[in-house]
Amino acid sequence: MLDTRPTPAASHAAETVNPGAAPSSLSLDALERPDAFVARHIGPDSADERAMLDVLGYDSRAALIDAVVPAGIRRADALPLGDFTVPRDEASALAALRALASRNQVRRSLIGQGYHDTHTPNVILRNVLENPAWYTAYTPYQPEISQGRLEALLNFQQMITDLTGLAVANASMLDEATAAAEAMTLVKRAGKAASTVFFVADDVLPQTIEVLRTRAQPIGIEIVVGPADQAASAGAFGVLLQYPGVGGEVRDDRALVATLRAAGAKVVVAADLLALTTLAAPGEWGADVAVGNTQRFGVPMGFGGPHAAYMAVRDELKRQLPGRLVGVTIDAQGKPALRLALQTREQHIRREKATSNICTAQALLAIMASMYAVYHGPAGLRAIAARVNRFTAIAAAGLRSLGWTVVNATFFDTLTILSAGATAGLHAAADAAGFNFRRIDDTHLGLSFDETTTRADLDAIFELFANAGTAATAHVDIGALDATVRQAAAPSWPAGLTRESAFLTHPVFNQYHSETEMLRYLRRLSDRDLALDRTMIPLGSCTMKLNATAEMLPVTWPEFGGIHPFAPASQTAGYREMIAQLEAMLAACTGYAAVSLQPNAGSQGEYAGLLIIRAYHASRGDAHRDVCLIPASAHGTNPASAQMVGMKVVVVACDAAGNVDLDDLRAKAEQHAAALAAIMITYPSTHGVFEARVREICDIVHEHGGQVYVDGANMNAMVGLAAPGEFGGDVSHLNLHKTFCIPHGGGGPGVGPVAVGAHLARFLPNATAVGYERGAEGIGAVSGAPYGSAGILPISWMYIAMMGAAGLRAASENAILAANYVARRLADHYPVLYSGPGGLVAHECIIDLRPIKDSSGITVDDVAKRLIDYGFHAPTMSFPVPGTLMIEPTESESKHELDRFVAAMVVIREEIRAVERGDADREDNPLKHAPHTAAVVTDDAWPHAYARELAAYPVKSLLAAKYWPPVGRADNAYGDRNLVCSCPDITEYL
Repeated sequence: MLDTRPTPAASHAAETVNPGAAPSSLSLDALERPDAFVARHIGPDSADERAMLDVLGYDSRAALIDAVVPAGIRRADALPLGDFTVPRDEASALAALRALASRNQVRRSLIGQGYHDTHTPNVILRNVLENPAWYTAYTPYQPEISQGRLEALLNFQQMITDLTGLAVANASMLDEATAAAEAMTLVKRAGKAASTVFFVADDVLPQTIEVLRTRAQPIGIEIVVGPADQAASAGAFGVLLQYPGVGGEVRDDRALVATLRAAGAKVVVAADLLALTTLAAPGEWGADVAVGNTQRFGVPMGFGGPHAAYMAVRDELKRQLPGRLVGVTIDAQGKPALRLALQTREQHIRREKATSNICTAQALLAIMASMYAVYHGPAGLRAIAARVNRFTAIAAAGLRSLGWTVVNATFFDTLTILSAGATAGLHAAADAAGFNFRRIDDTHLGLSFDETTTRADLDAIFELFANAGTAATAHVDIGALDATVRQAAAPSWPAGLTRESAFLTHPVFNQYHSETEMLRYLRRLSDRDLALDRTMIPLGSCTMKLNATAEMLPVTWPEFGGIHPFAPASQTAGYREMIAQLEAMLAACTGYAAVSLQPNAGSQGEYAGLLIIRAYHASRGDAHRDVCLIPASAHGTNPASAQMVGMKVVVVACDAAGNVDLDDLRAKAEQHAAALAAIMITYPSTHGVFEARVREICDIVHEHGGQVYVDGANMNAMVGLAAPGEFGGDVSHLNLHKTFCIPHGGGGPGVGPVAVGAHLARFLPNATAVGYERGAEGIGAVSGAPYGSAGILPISWMYIAMMGAAGLRAASENAILAANYVARRLADHYPVLYSGPGGLVAHECIIDLRPIKDSSGITVDDVAKRLIDYGFHAPTMSFPVPGTLMIEPTESESKHELDRFVAAMVVIREEIRAVERGDADREDNPLKHAPHTAAVVTDDAWPHAYARELAAYPVKSLLAAKYWPPVGRADNAYGDRNLVCSCPDITEYL
């Protein structure tokens, strides 16, 4: 329930409905209940809140917050949300967003340039994208409760390796442009050439070239762009080719690639995945790395994202592969099991020596794309590709018959037309007829066809060109042209590039083609997982809160999903207004002056923020400032991001309480004063406390010429209570998939907007290659689309609109209340490692299991795996301190669920005490052998001294609802030595 203190800008929002009050005694404002959603988002009701406060010894939530949040950083006033200060009920918020959506104009898009319209199979739309079993799941770091999404991601990897002809693929990247940038640095690391030149063919997607330039400059790589046939003379360490090119041409680069590789250069190919069903795989003609986008495999365009990009490499490069890799290992019973490879969080292990800062990927979209391939199978994909290519061939023949010149002699799905003086008129006529053509220049335009193209589309296109041309014949017979193209029986690409190799031969891609079978397959996989639709996921540092249905609904509206990212501005007024409103909302929440939503993950927001700081120093003649101070407790992405922008990381010590050691900070700030660029801090700290001297930290860095970067990963504890832009921060990134309710989706999508103070606003990212410029001094693009993953921004807009200023503050307060309640309830059983004044924590707490290991041999892994038997996802293990669990309950969990979790942890502590007393064997006990599968507990040969009932039903509530893990404890050591990153035999695994 909302705090009863009045909110100056929204006094009636504080009037709550007493369920026992007579309706006739209530005001109309109260009966309308504009704040009804707030109580649905926040789990504990007023009675629960009172009981939780009693445990903590506070009279009110306000008193608790006063004790937790330092007075020196508290916001004095309510959030300045303007028209969104007062919360809106679900219906009115949806109606307001629908009004914005209606201002977008959905056109038949022939723009191409890496984005194509597609049919999302309805069985996938309803049962993956719109299904909380998939979209509320967390990254599958705990394999035993993630077997469903791990299998779907393994399918994705298999799909990519098959289609690209390369040995190993990861489980998705953020977008094609950043995947190409990652490939650039990969081949630089892997190669032995001293060259700093990376050659890019001039028909690579322009948005990719811009992101490459952004990434290359800080680390001393020179981007050279030119015709592909000049690549061999560039002396480059690596070369990027587009296949097919942005203008549609399909080049035979086999001889060029052989020459490049003989000279020691490595070749990256950005390949269209659908085209690879008919064109020879890049791995078959010499590519070292393939990258691209899987968007056209059933994922809506969404004004630019989110979409899963891919990367595949030769076997000898697999150790350089960034991101996540799913493989097959064995469980404790010797059965096949899936898990992530250990290097998938290398940024947390290697820190400033990490080769990538990517933490989230695009798992949900990768799952959709993989299921598109499963549903259609190899024959279905070939048919879709053949149909697309046939429409393109008919279009080319028809346009030539009307007197137009098709520039590219080879093609898969894209044509470049010489339009000369008719260009502007053709674009205007296309717009009036409901089409978008690609705008190339004054004398050329482009047409890209896709699986949604129809004969009616071709008829309309021919009519447009006939009206704009001078040919005597105005009618084009599509049937006759089809017959002519078929009779010619010649491919529209070089004959040597016709694909002859098989792909998607694994049974998983060949047996789920009826909707019945596909539906059951999706259900079977989701049943193998634990997501928020089943249970609390109390992960510290990765806020897992309610992703409300009303927030999710607009994502699949065609007015949001069906918009090309490079559609004319006149067609995207609703999107741009929503984005401007959301940027203003986030600026209000953070206390900064301006926000960019372009970064499509938290890691990319970090990267953009540091580039902005770098640009700021350069603008003042301080380009030499390159030292970044980072506390030892920081997220691993922080030092990884710093090294990616060319900064030198200097670690600042933390004291015994987990706070930044101010003496060490002063010493290092003074030592590096001439070169100090920035400090990166997380607030509240990674240790789960509000550091009282954060203003002093900021002041020290500012005094020595640096800027303050405040990592927004823990913003869920601050919205409405404190603002980094007000207590000393210069720049922050946010995680919209944490604080602002975009779901984690099994490991993505995410959005990582960057927020800056007024002095940095002019450096926010541009995307000039696609006509978006925020300011002349702005940094280059950090993602392929101007607004990043715009398609999911309605989620955060809806959340803020329905919560209002007081609701957002209440969410932060309840997150703090829940964390302190859990910490206090567990304190008699497990030591809480860090706390602030009065033994209080922020929105998360760390419990220390190291003494338990010393006394019983039980490890943090044992406790985490035993929680699975109780039906819980474990808290974050061994971060930021090895041997600990970091717990973040969030404001969305009810007291009932919090108590259920506490009860599980208390019973587990009793099981540990049994080991400590000698009543249970140190090796043969329920924790060491957890989790217990149904097969294990029903086996006639039960091998353990403890009872089966204790293994399976340690608390009575499990008798009514029991989650059975599909596999036993996964073997990490086996998996890293013998990881098989392709689909296992389906009869063995399933």
